[in-house]
Amino acid sequence: MVHEMIDGTYRQTNLPNESQEYLAKREELRLAEIELLNTRERVAALRRSLPKGATIQDYEFLEGPPSLDDGDAPIKQIKLSDLFTGPDRSLVIYHFMYGKKQANPCPMCTAWIDGFNGIAHHLAQNVDLAIVAAADPSTLRAHARKRGWAKLRLLSAGNSTFKYDLGSEDREGHQDSTISVFTRDSDGTLRHFYSSHPRLAEDINERGIDELNPIWNVLDLTPQGRGKWYASLEYGTRVQASSG
Repeated sequence: MVHEMIDGTYRQTNLPNESQEYLAKREELRLAEIELLNTRERVAALRRSLPKGATIQDYEFLEGPPSLDDGDAPIKQIKLSDLFTGPDRSLVIYHFMYGKKQANPCPMCTAWIDGFNGIAHHLAQNVDLAIVAAADPSTLRAHARKRGWAKLRLLSAGNSTFKYDLGSEDREGHQDSTISVFTRDSDGTLRHFYSSHPRLAEDINERGIDELNPIWNVLDLTPQGRGKWYASLEYGTRVQASSG
Protein backbone atom coordinates (compact mmCIF):
# COMPACT_ATOMS: atom_id res chain seq x y z
CA MET A 1 0.00 0.00 0.00
CA VAL A 2 1.20 3.49 -0.79
CA HIS A 3 -0.14 4.87 2.50
CA GLU A 4 -0.20 3.12 5.85
CA MET A 5 -0.98 3.66 9.52
CA ILE A 6 2.01 5.00 11.46
CA ASP A 7 1.80 5.54 15.24
CA GLY A 8 -1.98 5.40 15.12
CA THR A 9 -2.21 7.92 12.29
CA TYR A 10 -3.09 7.13 8.70
CA ARG A 11 -0.52 9.22 6.86
CA GLN A 12 -1.50 10.94 3.60
CA THR A 13 2.06 11.96 2.67
CA ASN A 14 5.65 10.93 3.22
CA LEU A 15 6.77 14.42 4.25
CA PRO A 16 9.13 14.07 7.26
CA ASN A 17 8.63 17.56 8.70
CA GLU A 18 4.88 17.61 9.39
CA SER A 19 4.25 18.74 12.96
CA GLN A 20 2.48 16.54 15.49
CA GLU A 21 -0.22 19.21 15.73
CA TYR A 22 -0.79 19.05 11.96
CA LEU A 23 -0.85 15.24 11.96
CA ALA A 24 -3.33 15.13 14.84
CA LYS A 25 -5.68 17.62 13.16
CA ARG A 26 -5.32 15.83 9.83
CA GLU A 27 -6.31 12.57 11.50
CA GLU A 28 -9.34 14.28 13.06
CA LEU A 29 -10.25 15.54 9.59
CA ARG A 30 -9.83 12.06 8.07
CA LEU A 31 -12.29 10.59 10.55
CA ALA A 32 -14.73 13.43 9.79
CA GLU A 33 -14.35 12.69 6.07
CA ILE A 34 -15.26 9.05 6.74
CA GLU A 35 -18.30 10.24 8.69
CA LEU A 36 -19.29 12.45 5.76
CA LEU A 37 -18.83 9.53 3.36
CA ASN A 38 -21.13 7.39 5.49
CA THR A 39 -23.72 10.19 5.61
CA ARG A 40 -23.62 10.53 1.81
CA GLU A 41 -24.10 6.78 1.48
CA ARG A 42 -27.06 6.91 3.86
CA VAL A 43 -28.65 9.77 1.93
CA ALA A 44 -28.11 7.94 -1.38
CA ALA A 45 -29.68 4.80 0.08
CA LEU A 46 -32.69 6.80 1.29
CA ARG A 47 -33.05 8.27 -2.18
CA ARG A 48 -32.84 4.86 -3.87
CA SER A 49 -35.45 3.45 -1.50
CA LEU A 50 -38.08 6.06 -2.33
CA PRO A 51 -41.41 4.40 -3.20
CA LYS A 52 -42.78 4.65 -6.70
CA GLY A 53 -43.29 8.28 -7.64
CA ALA A 54 -46.25 9.97 -9.26
CA THR A 55 -47.21 8.96 -12.77
CA ILE A 56 -46.68 11.77 -15.26
CA GLN A 57 -47.81 12.67 -18.73
CA ASP A 58 -45.65 12.09 -21.76
CA TYR A 59 -44.51 15.71 -22.08
CA GLU A 60 -43.55 17.04 -25.50
CA PHE A 61 -40.40 19.07 -26.17
CA LEU A 62 -38.80 20.76 -29.15
CA GLU A 63 -35.39 19.60 -30.38
CA GLY A 64 -33.09 20.68 -33.18
CA PRO A 65 -30.62 18.55 -35.18
CA PRO A 66 -28.28 16.25 -33.20
CA SER A 67 -25.21 18.28 -34.15
CA LEU A 68 -24.89 21.95 -33.27
CA ASP A 69 -22.94 22.36 -36.52
CA ASP A 70 -26.02 21.49 -38.56
CA GLY A 71 -27.88 24.72 -37.87
CA ASP A 72 -31.19 24.89 -36.03
CA ALA A 73 -33.57 23.27 -38.52
CA PRO A 74 -35.52 21.14 -38.75
CA ILE A 75 -37.10 21.44 -35.32
CA LYS A 76 -38.96 18.31 -34.29
CA GLN A 77 -41.30 17.40 -31.47
CA ILE A 78 -40.03 14.74 -29.12
CA LYS A 79 -41.73 13.12 -26.17
CA LEU A 80 -40.35 12.43 -22.73
CA SER A 81 -40.68 8.70 -23.38
CA ASP A 82 -38.40 9.09 -26.44
CA LEU A 83 -35.54 10.20 -24.18
CA PHE A 84 -35.25 6.74 -22.62
CA THR A 85 -32.78 4.76 -24.74
CA GLY A 86 -33.36 1.36 -23.17
CA PRO A 87 -35.07 -0.61 -20.39
CA ASP A 88 -34.01 -0.25 -16.75
CA ARG A 89 -32.45 3.15 -17.36
CA SER A 90 -33.25 6.33 -15.50
CA LEU A 91 -33.62 9.68 -17.23
CA VAL A 92 -31.92 12.69 -15.64
CA ILE A 93 -33.02 16.16 -16.73
CA TYR A 94 -31.39 19.42 -15.73
CA HIS A 95 -33.77 22.39 -15.86
CA PHE A 96 -31.79 25.29 -17.34
CA MET A 97 -32.74 28.77 -16.12
CA TYR A 98 -33.10 30.32 -19.56
CA GLY A 99 -36.20 31.65 -21.29
CA LYS A 100 -39.39 33.53 -20.43
CA LYS A 101 -38.60 35.83 -17.46
CA GLN A 102 -34.97 34.62 -17.51
CA ALA A 103 -33.92 36.68 -20.52
CA ASN A 104 -30.22 35.85 -20.18
CA PRO A 105 -28.75 32.38 -19.58
CA CYS A 106 -28.07 31.74 -15.91
CA PRO A 107 -24.28 31.76 -15.28
CA MET A 108 -24.56 29.19 -12.49
CA CYS A 109 -26.66 26.82 -14.61
CA THR A 110 -24.18 27.33 -17.43
CA ALA A 111 -21.33 26.21 -15.15
CA TRP A 112 -23.31 23.10 -14.21
CA ILE A 113 -24.04 22.26 -17.84
CA ASP A 114 -20.38 22.85 -18.79
CA GLY A 115 -19.60 20.04 -16.35
CA PHE A 116 -22.39 17.78 -17.61
CA ASN A 117 -21.10 18.18 -21.16
CA GLY A 118 -17.66 17.03 -20.04
CA ILE A 119 -18.94 13.84 -18.41
CA ALA A 120 -21.94 13.08 -20.64
CA HIS A 121 -20.22 10.15 -22.36
CA HIS A 122 -19.49 8.61 -18.97
CA LEU A 123 -23.05 9.06 -17.72
CA ALA A 124 -24.42 7.58 -20.95
CA GLN A 125 -23.14 4.16 -19.88
CA ASN A 126 -25.82 4.03 -17.16
CA VAL A 127 -28.37 6.84 -17.52
CA ASP A 128 -29.97 9.08 -20.10
CA LEU A 129 -29.39 12.82 -19.73
CA ALA A 130 -31.02 15.89 -21.24
CA ILE A 131 -31.08 19.65 -20.69
CA VAL A 132 -34.46 21.40 -20.81
CA ALA A 133 -34.91 25.17 -21.03
CA ALA A 134 -37.86 27.49 -21.50
CA ALA A 135 -35.92 29.25 -24.27
CA ASP A 136 -36.83 28.43 -27.86
CA PRO A 137 -34.55 25.90 -29.63
CA SER A 138 -32.62 28.44 -31.70
CA THR A 139 -31.85 30.65 -28.69
CA LEU A 140 -30.83 27.64 -26.59
CA ARG A 141 -28.63 26.23 -29.33
CA ALA A 142 -26.92 29.58 -29.92
CA HIS A 143 -25.79 29.64 -26.30
CA ALA A 144 -24.80 25.97 -26.53
CA ARG A 145 -22.53 26.75 -29.49
CA LYS A 146 -20.73 29.43 -27.48
CA ARG A 147 -20.17 26.91 -24.67
CA GLY A 148 -19.31 23.93 -26.86
CA TRP A 149 -22.10 21.71 -25.52
CA ALA A 150 -21.73 19.13 -28.28
CA LYS A 151 -22.43 16.03 -26.15
CA LEU A 152 -25.83 16.95 -24.71
CA ARG A 153 -29.46 16.67 -25.76
CA LEU A 154 -30.80 20.21 -25.67
CA LEU A 155 -34.57 20.56 -25.46
CA SER A 156 -37.00 23.43 -25.34
CA ALA A 157 -40.04 22.92 -23.12
CA GLY A 158 -42.08 24.69 -25.79
CA ASN A 159 -45.68 25.17 -24.70
CA SER A 160 -45.67 22.25 -22.27
CA THR A 161 -46.21 22.63 -18.52
CA PHE A 162 -43.17 20.47 -17.82
CA LYS A 163 -41.09 23.11 -16.05
CA TYR A 164 -44.02 24.43 -14.03
CA ASP A 165 -45.14 20.94 -13.01
CA LEU A 166 -41.64 20.03 -11.85
CA GLY A 167 -41.18 23.27 -9.91
CA SER A 168 -38.55 24.95 -12.07
CA GLU A 169 -40.89 27.70 -13.25
CA ASP A 170 -43.63 29.75 -11.58
CA ARG A 171 -46.87 30.93 -13.15
CA GLU A 172 -45.27 34.22 -14.24
CA GLY A 173 -42.42 32.45 -16.02
CA HIS A 174 -39.63 33.04 -13.49
CA GLN A 175 -37.10 30.22 -13.76
CA ASP A 176 -35.28 28.10 -11.20
CA SER A 177 -32.54 25.51 -11.56
CA THR A 178 -33.67 21.97 -10.80
CA ILE A 179 -32.47 18.42 -11.29
CA SER A 180 -35.12 15.78 -11.95
CA VAL A 181 -34.99 12.01 -12.35
CA PHE A 182 -37.63 9.95 -14.16
CA THR A 183 -38.25 6.24 -14.57
CA ARG A 184 -40.27 4.12 -16.95
CA ASP A 185 -42.12 0.99 -15.83
CA SER A 186 -42.03 -2.18 -17.92
CA ASP A 187 -45.50 -1.33 -19.25
CA GLY A 188 -44.29 2.10 -20.39
CA THR A 189 -45.75 4.10 -17.48
CA LEU A 190 -43.68 7.22 -16.87
CA ARG A 191 -42.95 8.25 -13.30
CA HIS A 192 -41.27 11.09 -11.50
CA PHE A 193 -38.64 9.66 -9.15
CA TYR A 194 -36.79 12.61 -7.61
CA SER A 195 -36.29 16.35 -7.95
CA SER A 196 -34.04 18.72 -6.06
CA HIS A 197 -33.65 22.49 -6.04
CA PRO A 198 -30.89 24.79 -4.74
CA ARG A 199 -33.15 25.91 -1.87
CA LEU A 200 -33.26 23.27 0.87
CA ALA A 201 -34.92 25.48 3.46
CA GLU A 202 -35.80 29.13 4.04
CA ASP A 203 -32.29 29.75 5.36
CA ILE A 204 -30.49 27.46 2.86
CA ASN A 205 -30.94 29.19 -0.45
CA GLU A 206 -28.21 27.93 -2.80
CA ARG A 207 -26.69 24.71 -1.45
CA GLY A 208 -29.21 22.07 -2.45
CA ILE A 209 -27.43 20.72 -5.52
CA ASP A 210 -23.80 21.65 -4.81
CA GLU A 211 -22.73 18.01 -4.86
CA LEU A 212 -23.49 17.83 -8.59
CA ASN A 213 -20.74 20.30 -9.43
CA PRO A 214 -17.03 19.84 -8.66
CA ILE A 215 -16.27 23.57 -8.50
CA TRP A 216 -17.29 24.13 -4.86
CA ASN A 217 -15.93 20.78 -3.78
CA VAL A 218 -12.49 21.62 -5.17
CA LEU A 219 -12.59 25.11 -3.63
CA ASP A 220 -13.50 23.56 -0.28
CA LEU A 221 -10.18 21.65 -0.35
CA THR A 222 -8.22 24.89 -0.07
CA PRO A 223 -7.46 27.07 2.98
CA GLN A 224 -9.27 29.94 1.27
CA GLY A 225 -12.43 27.86 0.84
CA ARG A 226 -15.21 28.77 -1.58
CA GLY A 227 -15.32 32.35 -0.33
CA LYS A 228 -17.62 34.56 -2.37
CA TRP A 229 -16.95 32.85 -5.70
CA TYR A 230 -19.88 32.98 -8.09
CA ALA A 231 -20.15 31.75 -11.65
CA SER A 232 -19.90 34.11 -14.60
CA LEU A 233 -20.43 33.65 -18.32
CA GLU A 234 -17.10 35.39 -18.91
CA TYR A 235 -14.01 35.69 -16.73
CA GLY A 236 -11.19 38.18 -16.97
CA THR A 237 -7.73 36.80 -17.75
CA ARG A 238 -5.81 35.84 -14.65
CA VAL A 239 -2.39 37.50 -14.66
CA GLN A 240 0.27 35.51 -12.85
CA ALA A 241 2.55 37.65 -10.69
CA SER A 242 6.10 37.57 -12.00
CA SER A 243 8.84 36.38 -9.71
CA GLY A 244 11.80 38.51 -8.81
